[in-house]
Amino acid sequence: MRILHTADWHIGKKLHGYDLIEDQSQIIDQIIDIALAQEVEAVVIAGDLYDRSVPAVEAVKLLNEKIATINLTHQLPLLVISGNHDSPIRLETGKQWFTGTQFHMATSIEDSLKPVTIADSQFFLLPYFEPIEARLFFDEPITTIAQGVVRVIDEMKAHADPSKKQILVTHFFAAGSSQTDSETKIQVGGLDSVPLDAFDRFDRVLLGHLHSKHALNHPRIKYSGSPLKYSLSEWQEQKGVYIIDTHADTCAFMPLHPARDIYSIEATFAELTDPAFYMPLDRQAFWHFTLTDRTIIPNMMNQLRKIYPTILAVERLEGPVKEKKERIQIETNDPQTLINTFFHEMTGDSLMESQQQWIEQGLSEVLTTEKRVDH
Repeated sequence: MRILHTADWHIGKKLHGYDLIEDQSQIIDQIIDIALAQEVEAVVIAGDLYDRSVPAVEAVKLLNEKIATINLTHQLPLLVISGNHDSPIRLETGKQWFTGTQFHMATSIEDSLKPVTIADSQFFLLPYFEPIEARLFFDEPITTIAQGVVRVIDEMKAHADPSKKQILVTHFFAAGSSQTDSETKIQVGGLDSVPLDAFDRFDRVLLGHLHSKHALNHPRIKYSGSPLKYSLSEWQEQKGVYIIDTHADTCAFMPLHPARDIYSIEATFAELTDPAFYMPLDRQAFWHFTLTDRTIIPNMMNQLRKIYPTILAVERLEGPVKEKKERIQIETNDPQTLINTFFHEMTGDSLMESQQQWIEQGLSEVLTTEKRVDH
């Protein structure tokens, strides 16, 4: 059979404060188009459908719409698990009716022990769980995720059909994998790694959690990666989905193309603001700039945002050159003046009124504390 493997949609996530709902809608539509073009017999979503346990209304609406398109409109079987960002109880709402349309949703350890058989394959859907859930379920002294996953997989053996391909769908950190900046970095009491040999009994392991398909280089165990770039560290990453053919025993990567990509460029401020330079660029994309200038540029960000509306960050290749000024005599300048001067020298801008109020409040509290100590 042919399977599409995707994960980590993180619907509702923002990128440096920018809303991605429209970008996510467009990229999921691409995933659906690939599923249809490749004539897959099932779609796997390996966790983290939402970016938070209590998603915004817009995120819920988008997920419901896309799931209905896949499962009801196109009648494709869906195999879905909850990830560490999802709320299992919210995600499983209505799942009593899901199996009627071959929508298989697993949100607990108990669910993972009920394999789903489609064509020549048997799927075990193992959602993310905390060690305490495994400890309570098995009534055994399980203290780590690794122990819990090994114990669950051992229990799965009794439910396996040896005449079928064995496929595990799960959402954990596989030992030896690498992370990007957009993933949860919890290790202690959270996402500790699962040894690769725990997955030995499966023909394929379809993973979620890590956002790069390069996170793990293994012929049978794959992270699909997120469909969009969710951090600057991923700007050179090609996002996509996997198409697995169990009969031919192949796994092919299919690229996705975002509505707004992330680009990083090194240039002078004069170049970035020159029409001859920026007109050929996709100025609606997300941009990271490394400025080669060393001089202070007044009102720099406002000038750049007029040309590039979605700037993620601006960095200096080297620090700005300081103009030669008379040395400030600390004894003749109050703290507020020193802070204002320092901020202007570093950024070329003046403090906003709200920032000044915050500094004034902080200085006032420090002075009050010092007076109490003196007395």
